[in-house]
Amino acid sequence: MGASLSESNIDLAIKHYSSLFTLPSFRTILTLLCLENLLLGLIVVINLQYQPASWIINGLALGILFNAIIVLLDFLVARILLKKDAVLNYKRLSFLSFSANLFYIAFMIIGIMLLPESSKNQDLFIKILSICFFANLSFRTLVIYSTSLSNFFAKSIASGLQPFTILSLLILIRVKVLHVSHIMHIIAATVLSLLSVYLFITLLNREGEKALGIPSLKIFRAFLANWTESLEEPFEEILEGLGEERDITVSLIIFRSRNSGDLKAAIVVPNLHPGPFKNIGSSSLPSLIKDLLEKECGCIVSVPHGISGHSLDLVSQKENKKVLESLLRAMKEPHVFSKEATIFFNVEDDGAKVGCQVFDKCVFLTLTLSPETMEDLPIELNDIIIQEAMKNGFSWAIAVDSHNSLNGPFNVDRAVKIFRKTITSALNKARSLERFSETLMIGAGEVRPKDLSTKDGIGPGGITSMVVSVGDQKTAYVTIDGNNMVSGLREKILMDLKDLGISGGEVFTTDTHIVNAIVLNERGYHPVGEVIDHGKLIGYIRSSVIRALNNMELAEVAWCKVVIPKVKVIGDLQINQLSALTDKVLKKAKKYLFIFALSGFLLTIM
Repeated sequence: MGASLSESNIDLAIKHYSSLFTLPSFRTILTLLCLENLLLGLIVVINLQYQPASWIINGLALGILFNAIIVLLDFLVARILLKKDAVLNYKRLSFLSFSANLFYIAFMIIGIMLLPESSKNQDLFIKILSICFFANLSFRTLVIYSTSLSNFFAKSIASGLQPFTILSLLILIRVKVLHVSHIMHIIAATVLSLLSVYLFITLLNREGEKALGIPSLKIFRAFLANWTESLEEPFEEILEGLGEERDITVSLIIFRSRNSGDLKAAIVVPNLHPGPFKNIGSSSLPSLIKDLLEKECGCIVSVPHGISGHSLDLVSQKENKKVLESLLRAMKEPHVFSKEATIFFNVEDDGAKVGCQVFDKCVFLTLTLSPETMEDLPIELNDIIIQEAMKNGFSWAIAVDSHNSLNGPFNVDRAVKIFRKTITSALNKARSLERFSETLMIGAGEVRPKDLSTKDGIGPGGITSMVVSVGDQKTAYVTIDGNNMVSGLREKILMDLKDLGISGGEVFTTDTHIVNAIVLNERGYHPVGEVIDHGKLIGYIRSSVIRALNNMELAEVAWCKVVIPKVKVIGDLQINQLSALTDKVLKKAKKYLFIFALSGFLLTIM
């Protein structure tokens, strides 16, 4: 149930992520800002007794002045006050100005056009202007304080500089005599604005402090910094504070050439989770493992998804480094190689499909529910599998969560139940299988498509294929660096490979979360095959398998388990609270908006 709850909360967070938007181009923003300022200029002088031609000329001239001032102020704020700010650059500040100044347009239209007496009644005009200023300052301050990573002084000046400048300009143009009552009204608007923002932020931050001991907006800023600029440090700093230490197990099957003794290929199965998203934590770890071991060991490496859930996301690049260094040492250590292996077989029961092949005294299991949804399984299932394997006389068991089908909801409790039953059957069969000691061959190939990227759901690790030949049987293990697959694609791939003489095998994804938080759809990512032409993808897979077939040679196999102590992971409780907080804070934010409505009403009746 814990894994199910975690996935549910993460899905909620992704749902809210998908409601975010990308900004228009900088040219479009500047064009919109210019048009807005020209319109504002026309509105401000619309009822100052000008003839139509004079009104247009004066209004456009004033709009040009507004535009020059706003563009200049945004430039100065971006280049001086927020020079080191990763999020609020010149483009985003310009869009903020456009958005905030819409309040002037809206309230000026309501106030000046619908209340024409405001042109003669200075008190009424000041009241309208104060409401415009209140809304503009509140919005700008709230956005800057919520998103900027700069210090308090810089954020304060950046928040108030433009609103006060525009306010002063409008007073100079429209107010003949500024009375003390007018000044008091503007002061009231300023105080109400700042108090409203302070109260709103304080109430929102309290939600994060109650749940995690961290202000909500600090978490939001960290997420935004990663989403907009791919900065890892702010969010990973939060995860470091929340994380807990766990011993992480990674299992390896290593093949070497029987003739040369050189390493040929390795299947690395980590019992950690490659998340939480984008480049944060262990999201990119499958491709990092692959790249490092291939470079240092001179062999092709496949990194399918081990049994694990989001609670086993590593918190930072520092923790990734621990894993990488441990695996590199393990690969370079001497191993006891064997020529023994069995053929590959499948056991199917109640929708669960378990593939099985034995290498020396280690049993290799592949788990899928395809074409039904196959999602993360709890780490406890991995412990059960190892115990059952040892009862059947094996020294170790390596289980892969194939993670290769998305087709609606996933019932983790039911999945565990049917897998336990099917795995038991597979292990019972495996212990009596014939061991072949002279025919084991291995081939490995990879393809990294240049025309596919994380936006298509394909990570930098590309496609890796291992072809294992035992007796007269050729088995292919295909690993795609992605986060799950569309339903039915696995079956298409395996059917296509039969033409190459492949009689069995499995298709895995790495479950890399480097593809997550990249695109703005319901999930926040594309599973493999959702936006890629299936024929093209199968062609790439076919190429990798052909490469493997072309370099097949007699091989020996070794297996090992690597236990990496005191690796900091997010943890069950923390990942649930962190994911659920997004939904909770959003609901509270909608509720607390009444603060601004109440302050605006008070300003209106003053």
